[in-house]
Amino acid sequence: MVTLDQIIAVSNHATLYKAIASKGNGLILEDLSTGKNSFFSGRLYQFSPLDSMGLYTMGGTMPLREVYELFLSREAEHEVPKDNAAEADLRKFFENAVPDYDPYRVHARDMKKCVRWYHQLKSFELIRRDDHVQQ
Repeated sequence: MVTLDQIIAVSNHATLYKAIASKGNGLILEDLSTGKNSFFSGRLYQFSPLDSMGLYTMGGTMPLREVYELFLSREAEHEVPKDNAAEADLRKFFENAVPDYDPYRVHARDMKKCVRWYHQLKSFELIRRDDHVQQ
């Protein structure tokens, strides 16, 4: 099960946040790693909701939720690399996990963000194997 609702990536910040409230000039976000609430000005930061992101594939764009479900389903066969892994290892993993990803439009930095967020979401238990849920 992958839960990306209200999860926000903030420019120039490595951790992920949960949206708490919005104000006219920014957002109040909860740092998922510390639980601390902070205000982020819309003038200084860019906000990217994870549930609106996707990965380029040869057939279009695959939502990030589906990408992470593929990672989770293939994790027993292929360990998800860390974000500091070599570019060749990241590409090999993506070729196995998401065979139709577009290697010309998905860059190494995109893969690193994708696996970093995957590991963070998994540590916050927003990604977990749920064998009782039928899809």
